[in-house]
Amino acid sequence: MNWMAWTTPSALFFTGIACILFVMTCWELKSPCVARKGFLPIATTRGDRLFIGLLSSAFIHLGFIGMTELSIWLPFAVAVVWLFIVMRWG
Repeated sequence: MNWMAWTTPSALFFTGIACILFVMTCWELKSPCVARKGFLPIATTRGDRLFIGLLSSAFIHLGFIGMTELSIWLPFAVAVVWLFIVMRWG
């Protein structure tokens, strides 16, 4: 990872995203999903919910960073809970 001079947290973050995408791809190949309607206003597949969850998690982090002086671990915890909720019931 030295070729981009990444910090350890950013390298772990993007490695984690790559692992999530790999697992979701394998899951989709093993068990194709059907779009369903949850609390989101559209019918979504697992991949749609993952994208929506990751995108909204980025906005959660940006909001916390822009509006508070709190530790980054708080928005991380909120984002993980939000991602779980979107994946499960979205």
